[in-house]
Amino acid sequence: MSVLAREVAEVRRIAEERLHATVAKEVRRADAALPGDLVATLKTPEGHRYSELERMRRPPTRTTGTAMKGALQRVEDIAAFQLGRVKLDKIPPNRLSALARYGLGTKAAKLERTSEPKRTAMLTAVMRHLEAKAIDDALDLFEILMATRLISAAKRSMDKERLSTLPQLEKASRLVARAAVVFIEELELIEQTGCDVDVAALWAALEEVAPRAALSSAATVVVSLVPQDDNTAETALRSALALRYNTVRPFLSLLGESKALDAAPAGRRILTGVQRLPALARRKVGEKPLLPREVDEKLVPAHWRKAVYANADLPAGGGGPRRVRGVRAGTALRGAPAP
Repeated sequence: MSVLAREVAEVRRIAEERLHATVAKEVRRADAALPGDLVATLKTPEGHRYSELERMRRPPTRTTGTAMKGALQRVEDIAAFQLGRVKLDKIPPNRLSALARYGLGTKAAKLERTSEPKRTAMLTAVMRHLEAKAIDDALDLFEILMATRLISAAKRSMDKERLSTLPQLEKASRLVARAAVVFIEELELIEQTGCDVDVAALWAALEEVAPRAALSSAATVVVSLVPQDDNTAETALRSALALRYNTVRPFLSLLGESKALDAAPAGRRILTGVQRLPALARRKVGEKPLLPREVDEKLVPAHWRKAVYANADLPAGGGGPRRVRGVRAGTALRGAPAP
């Protein structure tokens, strides 16, 4: 049994050395400088507590625009190694996964002391794993950020506003309802008797409920507080979303400038819109307002048009720079393919 165990251990050692040598060879073949670049991630930059590898291994832990910016930066930093050019298709994926797990669980200092070619092989496996993991983490964070910090917050703001107007709406609605009952009864009476409509008598009956000015004021309140169609509430929500532009602002520039973001042919137009976001975010809107002709209208869905273009606070012809930037960011990101 001991002889067999030694033989098996020797074969496993040879297989591992062959794996390390093969991976390191393909890395050098892709780029002679790549092994050195990977080893450089084990160094701790001056003024920092962790090595670059430790930073890249850490997933985002907060749901803020700043954290999203960090997640996108992490994606771009890992993508800069361009490990897709390293041809490892002949190596079993489970062997690379095992190598990556071992590397992820090993401290940077120990990895730095590891001999070659094992060190290069382990760092390559780790970075290939992190390349996909960082994208997944960024997408998950974006989904949570949109749901909790943008959509939910806008809904809470709307609900709070509607609750504050509820007493006023209830009072006006009761008065309008009482007047409507009297009005209907008078019309039914006129229909039954077949006599002509007596406007003065009709007003007299209504004024028994409340004075004419109070009735008119109550009707105005109801009209102003109750949506006139089914889409009014949705439009109000989208306007509230656009007002939360500062939530997405920290990562807009990085998103538009990220080289890791790409699109299929059908999504090229959206990608072009996203790439314009940094310039829009830097614009001084007080000096140069954004005009509708500067916006690609096909990137603004029909249900967003009113929220984007209907802004009474802007001069004639203005398209709402902050609204357009915020709405375009949300629309483009929801429609964009994964990086």
